Amino acid sequence: MTDVRDAAAPTLQQTNEPRGDFIWYELLTTNIAAAKRFYDAVVGWNIQDKSDFPNDYRMIGRSDGKFAGGAMQLSEESKEHGARPCWLGYILVPDVDASVASISAEGGQVHMPAFDIPGVGRVAMVTDPQGAPFYIMKPQPPEGDPDAKSDVFSPTEAQRVRWNELSTTDQDGAIDFYKRQFGWNQEGAMPMGEMGDYRFIQANGVNIGAIMRKPPQRPVSAWSYYIGVDDIDRAADAVTEGGGQILFGPMEIPGGEYSLNGMDPQGAAFGIVGPRK
Repeated sequence: MTDVRDAAAPTLQQTNEPRGDFIWYELLTTNIAAAKRFYDAVVGWNIQDKSDFPNDYRMIGRSDGKFAGGAMQLSEESKEHGARPCWLGYILVPDVDASVASISAEGGQVHMPAFDIPGVGRVAMVTDPQGAPFYIMKPQPPEGDPDAKSDVFSPTEAQRVRWNELSTTDQDGAIDFYKRQFGWNQEGAMPMGEMGDYRFIQANGVNIGAIMRKPPQRPVSAWSYYIGVDDIDRAADAVTEGGGQILFGPMEIPGGEYSLNGMDPQGAAFGIVGPRK
């Protein structure tokens, strides 16, 4: 994976948020200018034209003037070490070093040891025991706003991540792991035929996504993040017009909205979800 020790994520997150919340999302890409054109058209975002931070780390702007996450171009060195375009989520923990040790003890791997981003917080990149990567973070409260709260995840709002979905080689093991590490719950499920149950997960009383068996066509265990859009058909057209691929969908989901799985032009997998207008 890539090294972001010199990058600076925003100070939107802070330390008094509940353990286990997703508090930031990050796109790693091989062409950040092309990624901006693609996601701005599909989602309605405004990814920065230029960076205010090292490593060309750019903020993903929403229409309301707030942030949806960050985007960063992969360096040649990181690509040589196997990094590929992808989306990653940040999960809040009260003690990054203790979490790294606990995750390692359970069979997870450390891709990037814990490090500090001045003014932002302490971060590490890890995988779960089945190999799905994600960040853990203890954020630092922004100066003058100790009660700030991340709103990059919302179950209902467009231009935010609305659903976090883990495809894994060990569904039961993954559920137990995330329960122990982050205090999540697992309540409710939807039958998926031969794929078994699609099992819903909750963090701090909120439905945040689901854990499912890894489909045979997916090469590895991984998280997928579904971004809210205003109109699924408009967004689907923008995916193909922008050079991306629709891998599955749009399909109707419980509640009457629609979702699809896609791949952006640089090869990062993503999901979108929204109404049909």
